[in-house]
Amino acid sequence: MTTPTVAPATFVAFTEGPAAAADGSVYFSDIVNNRIMRFDPERKLTEVWRQPTGRTNGLLFDAQGRLLACEGNEFGPNDGNRRITRTDMRTGAVEVLTDRFEGKRYNAPNDIAALSNGLIFFTDPCYGDRATMELDHDSVYRINLDGSVTRVITQPEIQRPNGIAISPDERTLYLVDSCPVIGGNRKIWAFDLAADGTLSRQRVVYDFAPGRGGDGMAVDSAGNLLIAAGITRPRGPHETADVQPGIYRITPTGTLLDRIAIPEDVLTNVTFGGNDLRTLYITAGKTLFTARVETSGYVVHRRAP
Repeated sequence: MTTPTVAPATFVAFTEGPAAAADGSVYFSDIVNNRIMRFDPERKLTEVWRQPTGRTNGLLFDAQGRLLACEGNEFGPNDGNRRITRTDMRTGAVEVLTDRFEGKRYNAPNDIAALSNGLIFFTDPCYGDRATMELDHDSVYRINLDGSVTRVITQPEIQRPNGIAISPDERTLYLVDSCPVIGGNRKIWAFDLAADGTLSRQRVVYDFAPGRGGDGMAVDSAGNLLIAAGITRPRGPHETADVQPGIYRITPTGTLLDRIAIPEDVLTNVTFGGNDLRTLYITAGKTLFTARVETSGYVVHRRAP
Protein backbone atom coordinates (compact mmCIF):
# COMPACT_ATOMS: atom_id res chain seq x y z
CA MET A 1 0.00 0.00 0.00
CA THR A 2 1.31 3.43 -0.92
CA THR A 3 1.74 5.68 2.09
CA PRO A 4 -0.72 8.57 1.72
CA THR A 5 0.45 12.16 1.83
CA VAL A 6 -1.12 13.99 4.74
CA ALA A 7 -1.67 17.74 4.53
CA PRO A 8 -3.88 20.26 6.35
CA ALA A 9 -7.33 20.57 4.79
CA THR A 10 -8.21 23.78 6.61
CA PHE A 11 -7.29 25.92 9.59
CA VAL A 12 -9.41 26.10 12.71
CA ALA A 13 -7.70 29.28 13.81
CA PHE A 14 -4.56 31.36 13.49
CA THR A 15 -4.37 33.48 16.62
CA GLU A 16 -2.66 36.87 16.66
CA GLY A 17 -2.56 40.32 18.20
CA PRO A 18 -3.66 39.91 21.86
CA ALA A 19 -4.67 43.03 23.80
CA ALA A 20 -5.94 43.04 27.40
CA ALA A 21 -8.55 45.63 28.33
CA ALA A 22 -8.57 47.42 31.67
CA ASP A 23 -11.47 45.21 32.83
CA GLY A 24 -9.30 42.11 32.39
CA SER A 25 -10.88 40.75 29.21
CA VAL A 26 -8.50 39.77 26.42
CA TYR A 27 -9.15 40.44 22.75
CA PHE A 28 -7.23 38.55 20.07
CA SER A 29 -7.44 38.02 16.33
CA ASP A 30 -8.29 34.80 14.55
CA ILE A 31 -7.07 35.82 11.11
CA VAL A 32 -8.07 32.66 9.25
CA ASN A 33 -11.68 32.89 10.39
CA ASN A 34 -11.74 36.67 9.98
CA ARG A 35 -12.85 37.44 13.51
CA ILE A 36 -11.81 38.99 16.82
CA MET A 37 -12.31 36.81 19.88
CA ARG A 38 -12.88 37.94 23.47
CA PHE A 39 -11.63 35.86 26.40
CA ASP A 40 -13.12 36.43 29.86
CA PRO A 41 -10.55 35.13 32.38
CA GLU A 42 -13.05 35.20 35.24
CA ARG A 43 -15.58 32.95 33.51
CA LYS A 44 -12.99 31.11 31.39
CA LEU A 45 -15.19 31.88 28.43
CA THR A 46 -14.12 32.63 24.85
CA GLU A 47 -16.60 34.18 22.44
CA VAL A 48 -16.69 35.90 19.07
CA TRP A 49 -16.59 39.66 19.59
CA ARG A 50 -16.56 40.83 15.97
CA GLN A 51 -16.90 39.09 12.62
CA PRO A 52 -15.96 39.88 9.88
CA THR A 53 -12.99 42.06 10.77
CA GLY A 54 -11.24 42.80 7.49
CA ARG A 55 -8.59 40.18 8.41
CA THR A 56 -7.55 41.93 11.61
CA ASN A 57 -4.05 41.16 12.89
CA GLY A 58 -2.44 43.34 15.60
CA LEU A 59 -4.62 44.93 18.30
CA LEU A 60 -3.82 47.57 20.92
CA PHE A 61 -5.74 49.70 23.41
CA ASP A 62 -4.67 53.33 23.16
CA ALA A 63 -4.21 55.71 26.11
CA GLN A 64 -7.97 56.39 26.17
CA GLY A 65 -8.93 52.72 26.13
CA ARG A 66 -10.03 52.64 22.49
CA LEU A 67 -9.16 49.55 20.46
CA LEU A 68 -6.74 50.12 17.61
CA ALA A 69 -6.77 47.41 14.95
CA CYS A 70 -4.48 46.52 12.05
CA GLU A 71 -6.89 45.23 9.42
CA GLY A 72 -4.58 43.23 7.18
CA ASN A 73 -4.60 41.17 3.99
CA GLU A 74 -3.66 37.58 4.86
CA PHE A 75 -5.43 34.19 4.77
CA GLY A 76 -8.27 35.46 2.61
CA PRO A 77 -8.99 36.07 -1.07
CA ASN A 78 -10.08 39.70 -1.26
CA ASP A 79 -11.61 40.63 2.08
CA GLY A 80 -8.63 42.23 3.82
CA ASN A 81 -9.44 45.87 4.53
CA ARG A 82 -5.75 46.95 4.59
CA ARG A 83 -6.32 49.83 7.00
CA ILE A 84 -6.05 51.04 10.63
CA THR A 85 -9.25 51.46 12.63
CA ARG A 86 -10.15 52.67 16.10
CA THR A 87 -13.16 51.39 18.04
CA ASP A 88 -14.83 53.29 20.88
CA MET A 89 -15.47 50.44 23.33
CA ARG A 90 -18.39 52.29 24.97
CA THR A 91 -20.38 53.00 21.81
CA GLY A 92 -18.98 50.45 19.37
CA ALA A 93 -18.32 53.20 16.81
CA VAL A 94 -15.52 52.34 14.39
CA GLU A 95 -13.34 55.08 12.91
CA VAL A 96 -11.01 54.55 9.95
CA LEU A 97 -7.72 56.29 10.78
CA THR A 98 -5.96 55.53 7.49
CA ASP A 99 -6.45 53.19 4.54
CA ARG A 100 -4.00 54.59 1.99
CA PHE A 101 -0.59 56.16 1.75
CA GLU A 102 0.00 58.58 -1.13
CA GLY A 103 -3.14 57.23 -2.79
CA LYS A 104 -2.15 53.56 -2.64
CA ARG A 105 -3.58 50.84 -0.39
CA TYR A 106 -1.40 49.47 2.38
CA ASN A 107 0.13 46.00 2.01
CA ALA A 108 -1.17 44.26 5.15
CA PRO A 109 -1.01 46.31 8.39
CA ASN A 110 0.47 43.95 10.96
CA ASP A 111 1.20 45.43 14.39
CA ILE A 112 0.70 48.72 16.20
CA ALA A 113 2.06 50.84 19.06
CA ALA A 114 0.93 54.13 20.57
CA LEU A 115 2.27 56.93 22.72
CA SER A 116 0.34 58.46 25.60
CA ASN A 117 0.11 61.73 23.61
CA GLY A 118 -1.87 60.02 20.83
CA LEU A 119 0.82 59.35 18.23
CA ILE A 120 0.44 55.92 16.61
CA PHE A 121 3.01 53.74 14.84
CA PHE A 122 2.17 50.68 12.73
CA THR A 123 4.02 48.19 10.55
CA ASP A 124 2.97 47.33 6.99
CA PRO A 125 4.81 44.29 5.61
CA CYS A 126 3.59 41.85 2.99
CA TYR A 127 4.01 38.22 4.04
CA GLY A 128 1.38 36.92 1.65
CA ASP A 129 1.00 37.32 -2.11
CA ARG A 130 3.32 40.17 -2.99
CA ALA A 131 1.52 40.59 -6.31
CA THR A 132 -1.23 42.30 -4.29
CA MET A 133 1.09 45.14 -3.26
CA GLU A 134 0.23 48.61 -4.52
CA LEU A 135 3.14 50.14 -2.60
CA ASP A 136 6.64 49.08 -3.64
CA HIS A 137 8.00 48.93 -0.08
CA ASP A 138 7.45 47.33 3.35
CA SER A 139 7.48 50.18 5.86
CA VAL A 140 6.63 51.60 9.26
CA TYR A 141 4.27 54.58 9.50
CA ARG A 142 3.30 57.20 12.06
CA ILE A 143 -0.24 58.54 12.35
CA ASN A 144 0.15 62.12 13.49
CA LEU A 145 -2.15 64.02 15.84
CA ASP A 146 -3.74 65.85 12.92
CA GLY A 147 -4.53 62.55 11.18
CA SER A 148 -1.82 62.81 8.55
CA VAL A 149 0.46 59.83 7.96
CA THR A 150 4.27 59.86 7.74
CA ARG A 151 6.45 56.98 6.55
CA VAL A 152 9.18 56.79 9.20
CA ILE A 153 11.16 53.60 8.40
CA THR A 154 11.55 51.71 5.13
CA GLN A 155 14.02 49.80 2.97
CA PRO A 156 16.99 49.52 2.88
CA GLU A 157 17.29 50.36 6.61
CA ILE A 158 14.95 47.43 7.34
CA GLN A 159 13.63 44.50 5.31
CA ARG A 160 10.25 43.23 6.59
CA PRO A 161 8.82 45.07 9.65
CA ASN A 162 6.60 43.04 11.94
CA GLY A 163 6.14 43.51 15.70
CA ILE A 164 6.48 46.96 17.21
CA ALA A 165 6.60 48.25 20.80
CA ILE A 166 7.51 51.36 22.80
CA SER A 167 9.50 51.55 26.03
CA PRO A 168 7.75 52.59 29.29
CA ASP A 169 9.49 55.99 29.24
CA GLU A 170 8.38 56.45 25.61
CA ARG A 171 11.93 57.27 24.54
CA THR A 172 12.68 54.10 22.55
CA LEU A 173 10.80 52.36 19.74
CA TYR A 174 11.51 48.66 19.16
CA LEU A 175 10.91 46.89 15.87
CA VAL A 176 10.96 43.24 14.81
CA ASP A 177 12.49 42.85 11.34
CA SER A 178 11.73 39.31 10.18
CA CYS A 179 12.23 38.56 6.49
CA PRO A 180 11.47 34.94 5.46
CA VAL A 181 14.08 34.57 2.72
CA ILE A 182 17.51 32.95 2.81
CA GLY A 183 19.81 35.41 4.56
CA GLY A 184 16.90 37.65 5.51
CA ASN A 185 16.89 39.73 8.67
CA ARG A 186 15.93 38.16 12.01
CA LYS A 187 16.74 41.30 13.97
CA ILE A 188 15.26 43.34 16.77
CA TRP A 189 15.99 47.02 16.16
CA ALA A 190 15.85 49.95 18.57
CA PHE A 191 15.40 53.61 17.65
CA ASP A 192 15.59 56.71 19.81
CA LEU A 193 12.09 58.22 19.94
CA ALA A 194 11.51 61.95 20.35
CA ALA A 195 8.31 63.44 21.79
CA ASP A 196 7.22 64.53 18.30
CA GLY A 197 7.57 60.97 16.98
CA THR A 198 10.89 61.46 15.21
CA LEU A 199 13.13 58.39 15.14
CA SER A 200 16.94 58.32 15.17
CA ARG A 201 20.01 56.22 16.09
CA GLN A 202 18.99 52.85 14.68
CA ARG A 203 20.78 49.94 16.34
CA VAL A 204 20.49 46.14 16.71
CA VAL A 205 19.29 44.88 20.08
CA TYR A 206 19.26 41.16 19.25
CA ASP A 207 19.68 38.90 16.21
CA PHE A 208 17.87 35.53 16.07
CA ALA A 209 19.49 34.43 12.78
CA PRO A 210 19.57 31.80 11.37
CA GLY A 211 16.53 30.58 13.35
CA ARG A 212 12.99 31.87 13.17
CA GLY A 213 13.11 35.41 14.45
CA GLY A 214 10.57 37.41 16.37
CA ASP A 215 6.98 38.11 15.48
CA GLY A 216 5.18 40.18 18.12
CA MET A 217 6.52 41.55 21.38
CA ALA A 218 5.67 43.31 24.62
CA VAL A 219 7.67 45.40 27.09
CA ASP A 220 7.69 44.99 30.86
CA SER A 221 7.87 47.76 33.46
CA ALA A 222 11.64 47.28 33.78
CA GLY A 223 12.05 47.97 30.07
CA ASN A 224 12.83 44.39 29.05
CA LEU A 225 11.50 43.03 25.76
CA LEU A 226 9.39 39.87 25.69
CA ILE A 227 9.53 38.51 22.16
CA ALA A 228 7.50 35.68 20.61
CA ALA A 229 10.00 33.76 18.49
CA GLY A 230 11.30 30.37 17.42
CA ILE A 231 10.08 27.19 15.76
CA THR A 232 10.67 23.44 16.08
CA ARG A 233 9.98 22.54 12.45
CA PRO A 234 11.58 24.94 9.95
CA ARG A 235 9.22 25.95 7.16
CA GLY A 236 11.91 26.14 4.51
CA PRO A 237 15.62 26.73 3.82
CA HIS A 238 15.32 30.32 5.04
CA GLU A 239 15.26 29.29 8.72
CA THR A 240 16.54 26.66 11.15
CA ALA A 241 15.35 25.14 14.42
CA ASP A 242 18.17 26.86 16.33
CA VAL A 243 15.66 29.15 18.06
CA GLN A 244 13.18 27.02 20.00
CA PRO A 245 9.62 28.36 20.35
CA GLY A 246 9.05 30.56 23.37
CA ILE A 247 8.86 34.03 24.82
CA TYR A 248 12.40 35.43 24.94
CA ARG A 249 13.07 38.03 27.63
CA ILE A 250 15.83 40.38 26.49
CA THR A 251 17.21 43.55 28.08
CA PRO A 252 17.27 46.85 26.17
CA THR A 253 21.02 46.32 25.64
CA GLY A 254 20.54 42.86 24.13
CA THR A 255 21.25 40.44 26.97
CA LEU A 256 19.09 37.31 26.86
CA LEU A 257 17.68 36.79 30.36
CA ASP A 258 15.54 33.70 29.90
CA ARG A 259 12.91 31.95 27.78
CA ILE A 260 9.39 30.82 28.59
CA ALA A 261 8.97 27.61 26.57
CA ILE A 262 5.66 27.34 24.69
CA PRO A 263 4.46 23.92 23.42
CA GLU A 264 3.23 25.23 20.06
CA ASP A 265 5.00 26.21 16.88
CA VAL A 266 4.71 29.61 15.22
CA LEU A 267 4.24 31.86 18.22
CA THR A 268 2.79 35.12 17.01
CA ASN A 269 2.38 37.67 19.79
CA VAL A 270 2.26 38.46 23.50
CA THR A 271 0.76 41.05 25.84
CA PHE A 272 0.36 41.79 29.55
CA GLY A 273 -2.92 41.67 31.44
CA GLY A 274 -4.41 40.91 34.84
CA ASN A 275 -5.01 43.29 37.75
CA ASP A 276 -1.28 43.56 38.43
CA LEU A 277 -0.14 43.33 34.79
CA ARG A 278 1.83 40.20 35.65
CA THR A 279 -0.20 37.82 33.51
CA LEU A 280 1.12 37.12 30.03
CA TYR A 281 -1.27 36.25 27.23
CA ILE A 282 0.44 34.54 24.30
CA THR A 283 -1.04 33.74 20.89
CA ALA A 284 0.42 30.70 19.12
CA GLY A 285 -1.12 28.58 16.40
CA LYS A 286 -4.68 27.75 17.45
CA THR A 287 -4.13 28.57 21.13
CA LEU A 288 -4.18 31.48 23.56
CA PHE A 289 -1.71 30.65 26.34
CA THR A 290 -1.30 32.34 29.70
CA ALA A 291 1.62 32.52 32.14
CA ARG A 292 2.40 34.40 35.35
CA VAL A 293 5.64 36.39 35.55
CA GLU A 294 7.48 38.23 38.33
CA THR A 295 7.89 41.61 36.62
CA SER A 296 4.76 43.56 35.75
CA GLY A 297 4.16 44.69 32.20
CA TYR A 298 3.73 48.03 30.52
CA VAL A 299 0.68 48.97 28.45
CA VAL A 300 -0.11 52.53 27.41
CA HIS A 301 -3.76 52.54 28.57
CA ARG A 302 -2.66 51.66 32.10
CA ARG A 303 0.43 53.85 32.16
CA ALA A 304 1.31 55.27 35.56
CA PRO A 305 0.68 59.05 35.77
